[in-house]
Formats: sequence, structure tokens, C-alpha cells
Amino acid sequence: MWLLLLLPACAAAVLSCLRLVRIAATADALAGLDGPRPAEALGIGLYETAYLAGGPARVVDTALVLMASRGRLHLAHTGWTSVADPQGRSRLERALVAAVGPDGQCRTGELRRAMAAHPTVLEIGARLCTAGLATPALVRESTALAVRRVRQSLLLSLVLLTAALALGPSGRADAAAALAWFALPVILTSGTLLMARVDVYPYTRWASPAGQEVLRAVRLPRPSAAADGELLTAVAMTGPAAVPDARLRAALRH
Repeated sequence: MWLLLLLPACAAAVLSCLRLVRIAATADALAGLDGPRPAEALGIGLYETAYLAGGPARVVDTALVLMASRGRLHLAHTGWTSVADPQGRSRLERALVAAVGPDGQCRTGELRRAMAAHPTVLEIGARLCTAGLATPALVRESTALAVRRVRQSLLLSLVLLTAALALGPSGRADAAAALAWFALPVILTSGTLLMARVDVYPYTRWASPAGQEVLRAVRLPRPSAAADGELLTAVAMTGPAAVPDARLRAALRH
């Protein structure tokens, strides 16, 4: 009887692991097509750093903190954003002011979601992907999905093993055989997940391995002693948690 449970466990383990290996190979091939351009040649700035560290949402948070710290926006802890200075100093700032709307005020959460999908923000990611510093969205999403499938196959193998033992194999030898055979999909999936820690997980992040090298070169300041530029770098790297102003942090949570 336990053989009927072993077949789906093995099939799920083999198929999920093969899919993850294929996606990892594709990601490696894409990474090696053209060597990434140096960060200096691309011009890695504040928003590029934010994208590599946290994606489009981090870019929007960084822009909001920048504009709030310079008096161009007012971010209320009640969840509203108001425009104080409609003259944006960059394309992203002008897009953000336009997204607030003609009334000059909107909900902060709605603004953040709208700007995360704005072409101006997505263009930053596209430029970094072309340079080999950001992981393409298709690669990142398919890799994360493949890793989840392997985890699910491991869980399925353990559940089916438990069910097989609960059915009561006839004799100690039969139970030992069930354990030995079910060990195959368990070892395969768990071993694949261990290897994925090194070879695959870098492709589930916003920054590619080359982009992660760029991020490692960025030095984070102490939040308590950060100047304006250093504070913005800290926000770009770690998100709103780096903001020392509790009211501004609360505003960014909406």
C-alpha cells in the first residue's frame, strides 16, 4: 500500500528539483550573456541603490523621505500626503507630484502603490537589468516559485511518509523498506534546497550577484548621527525603519 504513496512523492520531488535546476541554469546563462557594466559607467545614484536594495517600493519610499525632508511634501502620520512645493527637481519628483493629483493631497498608501508601478520607477529597474545589476522580474519570480515548489515537494514527501507509516506496514522489515524508499525524495528535495542557498537564492533578490557587490560597497551611517544625504542612503538600503522621526515612519506605514 505504501508504494502507492511513494510514487507521487518521488514524482513531485523529481519534477520540482528538475525545474529549479533548469531555471537556475537559465539565470546563470542570462547573467553571463554580457558582462555587467561598471557601476561608475551606469551612474549608480540614490534611486538606483534603493531599487537594488528593495525594488520599486523602496525607490518610492526614498523619494518620499527626500521630498519630505526638504519641505516639498508633507507626510502626515494619519496617512495623507500633501504637496508643499509642486516644482519637482527630477523626473521622479515630477511624476510623484502628478500622482498626488490636482487637489494636492492623497492617501499615502495609494500614492505608494501607484508610484511603484509608474514607468519612471520601472525604467530605473529596466536600466539596472540591462546593466546586469538587477535581476529581471521574470527570473526573480520564476526562481522564487521554483524554490517554493521544492519546499512543497519536501513537505508532501514527509506527509505521505507519515501516512504510509500510519497505515501500518506488515512487519518491521516492511516499515524499514518504506522509510528507506521515502528517504530518496526527502534527501533529493532537502539537498536541492541546501544547494539553492548558494546557487539560486541570489536570483530571488532585486539585485543580481553583481548588483549585490555594488550594495556591499555602500557604507551605512549611524542613524542617530546621519546627515541628510547619509540618512537618504540608509533609507535606500534598509527602508523606512532607518528614519529617526517616529511620525514620518508612521506616515510611511500607511
